Amino acid sequence: MSIKTALFCAVLGVTAIAAPLTSQARVYVDVDIAPPAPQVEVIPAARVGYVWAPGYWNWEGHRHVWVRGHYIRGHRGHHWVADSWEDRNGRWHYSRGHWDRD
Repeated sequence: MSIKTALFCAVLGVTAIAAPLTSQARVYVDVDIAPPAPQVEVIPAARVGYVWAPGYWNWEGHRHVWVRGHYIRGHRGHHWVADSWEDRNGRWHYSRGHWDRD
């Protein structure tokens, strides 16, 4: 095998591994079961450079599971849009939390 072929194979291999890591997957969930009321959380003291991402009900398998709120590093010029559930004609649609421009 020539050096060019070996180099090409190495670059191709690294690209195949790195591509899935850099892509972002959108997850859409629609279920018939409404999420329970949000749990009450005590928000810890504010941290400079971080924003609070409130807790939310996640759908895992066949039931809702509470995910505790946590601080995430802020993004300049953006604000955090929290995870949420919306009733759409009797089915519950989940929207994943994300950053949005100010």
